[in-house]
Amino acid sequence: MKIRIVNKSSHRLPAYETEHSAGMDLRAFTAEPVTLSPLERKLIPTGLFIELPVGYEAQVRPRSGLALKHGITVLNSPGTIDADYRGEIGVILVNLSDTAFTVNDGDRIAQMVIGRHEKAELIEAQEINTTNRGAGGFGHSGKK
Repeated sequence: MKIRIVNKSSHRLPAYETEHSAGMDLRAFTAEPVTLSPLERKLIPTGLFIELPVGYEAQVRPRSGLALKHGITVLNSPGTIDADYRGEIGVILVNLSDTAFTVNDGDRIAQMVIGRHEKAELIEAQEINTTNRGAGGFGHSGKK
């Protein structure tokens, strides 16, 4: 699949870093370093604008290394970029650690996964079919 992209940053286009990667790394595009204090969130620009085909979305997801090592994650994870959105891709980062974290221009801050999606038609009903699971959720099947 080919996707048109405008890159207003000074960085290379997002790319798959390994042969079987599902996501492409997104880089910060900032004029100066951005510091996130503990529990602070900020919108980090990327300088990227994409034109997705109808029926596809781009999901913005956290990078596991930032999450594990620094407590930095994508707040609305996964963030969805719709096929009709033409604005700049921004990443809402949040610092869940107890120490400040600085994002520098060019840092890899998130990953973007392109995926197909279906459009559902909701049909109002008075009841729905039952299953063995029923309404069980939120840990109903136990810890082990």
